[in-house]
Amino acid sequence: MTVALLLNPAARSGAPTGAARTAAARLRELGVRTTIVSGGSAAESSALLRTAIELGADAVVVAGGDGTVNLAAQELAGTGVPLGIIPSGTGNDFAGALGLHELDADAAAELIAEGTTRSLDLARITRADGSTQHFASVLASGFDSKVNDRANAMTWPRGRSRYTIAIALEFLRLRGMPFQLELRLADGAVERLDGDLAMATVGNTSMYGGGIPVCPDADPCDGLLDVTLVRPAGRMRLARLIPRVYDGTHTTLPEVVTRRVTAVSLAAGGVTAYADGDPVGALPLTVDVVPGALRVFAPPR
Repeated sequence: MTVALLLNPAARSGAPTGAARTAAARLRELGVRTTIVSGGSAAESSALLRTAIELGADAVVVAGGDGTVNLAAQELAGTGVPLGIIPSGTGNDFAGALGLHELDADAAAELIAEGTTRSLDLARITRADGSTQHFASVLASGFDSKVNDRANAMTWPRGRSRYTIAIALEFLRLRGMPFQLELRLADGAVERLDGDLAMATVGNTSMYGGGIPVCPDADPCDGLLDVTLVRPAGRMRLARLIPRVYDGTHTTLPEVVTRRVTAVSLAAGGVTAYADGDPVGALPLTVDVVPGALRVFAPPR
């Protein structure tokens, strides 16, 4: 097997770089021909990945977090070329959905060398200008996208605690925003929801923000997306909701609406959406599911 191992283009030192080199060394020990690919930007890294795929790489491996997975997913969607993950980013939520987030670089490399793969769904964003982009985990809009804005601007701390602090700070400014949604449900029916929301989240997998199960029942193998909507309420009620989000029991609360859909259109003024932890554009956006679009190295379910 020949693999191209993509190093997070934002990582020039630290954990992702070390994990990439450790994983590359272990893959080579196991007989996997491995080339490390690292562009100076996301665009350059994408171009290098495209070239590697065109030249016949059997697989792509990424060392990083959800943003690096997202970058690779754009090139791999629908190709059948499998993706391996060396979890070494801030959140690692997609790796968490596959049960990989606790693997060290050697163990992740060994899993890839074993060659077991699964097919997963991706979600596809279509912007107002017609441009498209895939995401693997969760799209956030509203309160949670503002949390992402703040968390991404923070240099300390790393991991889940960064999002915890960002949530606390953004909660002080929380307000409802007028949304218009059109949901295509699993049975083909169309539902329209208009009104103020604190947040509107679309999940292909269950977690974002370093392990927060915002769409706790989302399954990336079922051909559906899970939508979680939170209506505005008094600060005290919403303050009680936040701990429930952390343990995935919030979906039973009256302020929370959930739907399982094949597609959803979201519109709201002044709201930027985030997917896999990175900004993807201002609303309006449409998101639909692309069943079985991505192969990944992962243990059987």
